[in-house]
Amino acid sequence: MARITVEDCLHKVGDGNRFNLIHLAVKRIKQHRQGEPYLIEAKNKEVVMTLREIAAGEVTFENVEDLPELSEGEPIEGDRQAEDEPTS
Repeated sequence: MARITVEDCLHKVGDGNRFNLIHLAVKRIKQHRQGEPYLIEAKNKEVVMTLREIAAGEVTFENVEDLPELSEGEPIEGDRQAEDEPTS
């Protein structure tokens, strides 16, 4: 993936306000530290991964609060096996 720039993220945030970008990124990083998975595939440090999520349009002010709720409904690989097993 190409290098991520602050300008890319500011374009997605929409208002060109770096404070708002930082506020959004910190909120998302806190979610990652509580176990939330990344929404993109890459191998970078958490700050860069979060900025990549923002630049890709996956994390916005409108959906950042809902992201933990959305991932709760997704089964984990171990849970899929339990769902496939017949119950008595």
